[in-house]
Amino acid sequence: MKKTFLLLAACLLPAVLPAETVTVYHTSDVHGFFYPREGRGGFGALAAVIKDGPEDYLLLDSGDFSNGTVETRNSKGLKAVQLMNKMGYHAATVGNHEFDFKDKGVAPILGAAEFPILAANFYDKSTGKYPAHVAPYKFFEVDDVKVAVIGLANRVPTNPAKSYSYGKPLKALEKALKEVEKQHPDVVLVIVHDSLKDEKHGTQSYVGDIGRKFAGRVHVVMGGHAHNIFQNEYINGVLFVESGCYLDNVSKITIETDDETGKVVSAKSELIPLIVEKTGEDEDMKEYADSLREPGVDVSVGEAAETLSKFPVKEGVQDAPLNVWIADLLKAYSGAQIAIHNNGGTRVDMKQGPVTRRDLIEIHPFDNTVTLVEVDGKFLKKFVKTGFAPRSLFTYSGLEVAYKLNKKGKVKDVELFVDGKPVENRKKYVIATNSYIAGGGSEGFLFKKIPAENKKLAGETTIRDLMEEGLKQGPLSAPETGRIHQR
Repeated sequence: MKKTFLLLAACLLPAVLPAETVTVYHTSDVHGFFYPREGRGGFGALAAVIKDGPEDYLLLDSGDFSNGTVETRNSKGLKAVQLMNKMGYHAATVGNHEFDFKDKGVAPILGAAEFPILAANFYDKSTGKYPAHVAPYKFFEVDDVKVAVIGLANRVPTNPAKSYSYGKPLKALEKALKEVEKQHPDVVLVIVHDSLKDEKHGTQSYVGDIGRKFAGRVHVVMGGHAHNIFQNEYINGVLFVESGCYLDNVSKITIETDDETGKVVSAKSELIPLIVEKTGEDEDMKEYADSLREPGVDVSVGEAAETLSKFPVKEGVQDAPLNVWIADLLKAYSGAQIAIHNNGGTRVDMKQGPVTRRDLIEIHPFDNTVTLVEVDGKFLKKFVKTGFAPRSLFTYSGLEVAYKLNKKGKVKDVELFVDGKPVENRKKYVIATNSYIAGGGSEGFLFKKIPAENKKLAGETTIRDLMEEGLKQGPLSAPETGRIHQR
């Protein structure tokens, strides 16, 4: 009787399907932040987390690893690749900042990588084929599971891609999938340097269409570019993950597959903050990263009496203290009526206390100078309105911007004032902005329409040098904000 009961109980229990687990670690937009800041981040902490996990895994990156700190700037991205080689990255894709050192800087970065650079929509203009050291996809075996990784490059490089061209990402993905599926992978992953939701760059993202068009064929999409954090976002069962920026975090993705059929059973993600006190640091990786430190940049050049945030700090106001300070520096230096600073050029906050040259480089890692541009009021109005996406992509000095929000929260009824007077369509205004924006780079694309004769260099001094000079005036306090405000 006892045996019969046990047999019956066993029959009533649900069948437990054997499963294989694939572990993937994901980073993006590292921008050369090799070391902890205020006890968080860095490759030493990342290595410690990975060492504490399963022996078999994939480590993938969604691009923008080449520039953002003094180490990457001075090595033209090569120190970033050295560290990624040491970390054992399995693959990465191409971001827009891989072009910070122009065309001539791209090939050395690609060539130095000991891991595959995957970009199915990225081509050599001269051949129409993939550039050397670039492939559309790569296969990996992880705990006996066959994994295909496909890469998609960002299509708006920071400098013109004279030697390279881009294809439409979804079309390139379809082509790569057809090739990949001939080899019957169990899991298909996509790394892409674009975001599921990109308000920062004012662009409509196509990334969600990967879930809408390729569900069942793609299982996980790992994005970047907008410095967002997304965990466990699903579209038609496709998992979307974004891991933030500056190596503050790493995403750990766990994919379960049925051992008999090979089909994906589930995919989920977890954001692991790289807080050194909790993760520790791998000593070997920490030592190697420290060996790459640039000398002479950790000396104090001034002091911040309080933290200057790169984000707005008041309700109904869209300008931030650090961006206001930089815009004021541009206006004072150039003598222009109006100065325009792109908020995306400010990468991190200025923390209270001593400020070093390293801090200034991390705040603004670009060697931009100041350009004077003559525009009319009509252009200025269009530029400011276009700059809401929906939050302002710019900060202004000498210009007041007042706006309303409609019922859907979108900006409307924008009004501009200079010296308290409304901006006039036909009146000419001299504005100062950085050389990148004046040249029509990224969110400054409207400046491409301004004739070259209406632009001239204000001087050879870089914005970072202006910041250092500004700090010499004494401990820096946060300036008042409210120049871009809701009515």
